Amino acid sequence: MDTDTDPAAAPTAPLGSAPEPLPLAGLTVVAVEQAVSAPFATRQLADLGARVIKVERPDGGDFARAYDTAAHGLASHFVWANRGKESLALDLKDPRGLGVLHELLSGADVFVQNLAQGAAARLGLDAATLCARYPRLVAVDVSGYGPEGPYAHKRAYDMLVQCEAGLVSVTGTPGLPVKAGIPAADIAAAMYAFSGVLAALLRRGTTGRGGPVEVSMLDALAEWMGHPLHHTMHGGEQPVRTGLAHAVIAPYDAYPTADGDRVLLSVQNDREWARLARQVLGRPDLAEDPAYATNAARTRGREKTDAVVAEALGRLGADEAVGLLEAAGIACARLNSVAQLAAHPQLAARDRWRQVDSPAGPLRALLPPIGLPGGAEPRMGAVPALGEHTDALLRALGMTGAQITALRRDGVIA
Repeated sequence: MDTDTDPAAAPTAPLGSAPEPLPLAGLTVVAVEQAVSAPFATRQLADLGARVIKVERPDGGDFARAYDTAAHGLASHFVWANRGKESLALDLKDPRGLGVLHELLSGADVFVQNLAQGAAARLGLDAATLCARYPRLVAVDVSGYGPEGPYAHKRAYDMLVQCEAGLVSVTGTPGLPVKAGIPAADIAAAMYAFSGVLAALLRRGTTGRGGPVEVSMLDALAEWMGHPLHHTMHGGEQPVRTGLAHAVIAPYDAYPTADGDRVLLSVQNDREWARLARQVLGRPDLAEDPAYATNAARTRGREKTDAVVAEALGRLGADEAVGLLEAAGIACARLNSVAQLAAHPQLAARDRWRQVDSPAGPLRALLPPIGLPGGAEPRMGAVPALGEHTDALLRALGMTGAQITALRRDGVIA
């Protein structure tokens, strides 16, 4: 089957049974969002059944729409973070546009924004102001560094926050710090915003009141830095950058194979080392050799340890190496490319791929990681074109065709 053109069939409910409702069905989310952090958070809500209305600038919309054209002419970031949403192109600097937003908020359950620091407050769209006006609303402020402090108004792009949070200092090789290859700060903030919304909705179910939720990219990524942070604060030394190796375990690295691939293995204890030496390296003597028999010795002599492992795996193809390692009970993995991830046999075997519609046609997308009760299928809706739902949303608010035409003529909507 051509997975780029043939939509995968969604699992169906047993005959005679109704499909399980999605957990957030019936909830309305309004988002004034851009880039990755807030959009990725609200995409999780859309996948779980919430109606998500994405408010965008009329003059180009979410600037992530223009990051690249890799997804059949669409931006890959935007496709990833914005499926299942309705796009409303609305100028919030015009009082009429702001009035439309408040009409939507009066019936909404959740509001999420990640405007530049101070911009939401100037428009009266900060979480505290909105929750005072709409007591049942859960309102989320996503920022770079939080609403106060010396960094509150500092520009906060993902790479910059990775640097400020120290992630870059522990990632890379001894001679070269590198940023993570994914927007780790954005994703961290998004997932805490997502879980914060769910927690606030649970609280509203018992108290009847919503309330503000605050997430900053720095706070979120600093939490993810827990291991090196505690290691440094309490142990006195920052973990060294070791590339794919491990600072205190050996062997633990990726080793080249005879066919040009790389296989990563991790030996967690001395029993595993003995099995590796006997069953994979063909060197049973190393199981008892004091220079190799303990992890402390192997780590002290890391270069010799790595050399003996590399020599053995270098004589094998990747498939043979993985087969021997698995037979010996040694944790291992291939050093896959992104293309190999897209073709990963485990994802295929577990039917993890679906198709989502978009202005460029159907696109492959992974199911969300959360498995739902009763096998309910997440709602993986279409990626919206800019302003695709503007007219329908305004008509639902009671506007006439003439009123909509006037707003479009004046540039308030697109």
